[in-house]
Amino acid sequence: MTRRTGRARDTSIDDRILAVARRHLSAHGYERMSLAAVAQEAGTTRPALYRRWPGKAELAAAAVASMGEEEQASTPEDPYAALVAELADFERGVSRPGRLSLAGSMLQDTTQPEVLARYRARVVAPRRRRILGVLQTARESGLIDADADLEVAVTMCTGSWYGRALAESTPPPRWPERTAALVWRALGGR
Repeated sequence: MTRRTGRARDTSIDDRILAVARRHLSAHGYERMSLAAVAQEAGTTRPALYRRWPGKAELAAAAVASMGEEEQASTPEDPYAALVAELADFERGVSRPGRLSLAGSMLQDTTQPEVLARYRARVVAPRRRRILGVLQTARESGLIDADADLEVAVTMCTGSWYGRALAESTPPPRWPERTAALVWRALGGR
């Protein structure tokens, strides 16, 4: 029988560190995120952090990966209603504390490519896939033009939120419904 030496690894530290790292990324951006500050706020030590992640890029990538968007099980029968629902879900997600500033952090020149790639894969791509799926269903059903530019439409859906956030502080009333109506009409929606 072999005997283990040393302390058992405290797995709750991982979750605490990732939660704090997400907050620090949102508040300070990648460049100003401090591993010492993350470890201290998480109630652990830098050596404990480094045993889990060898550096800032790896920790930031893991923090971003831990916040991925949930995939929806299926597209509802009414593509227009599904588009409104998807935009309402996006609004709820991006309105959470720190989420909008995290998106801005990902656009900084100093953000490591691996961190940005994880953010795109775990947060941006799933949402874009779902919106594209809704619009493809609408096109296949003849509800929007057969030659509708879905690539641009997908970007308009979420991009309008970021443009609005830069221009003013409060979202317009009924943003999901209004955005869906505008995009739908632009695609020849009936």
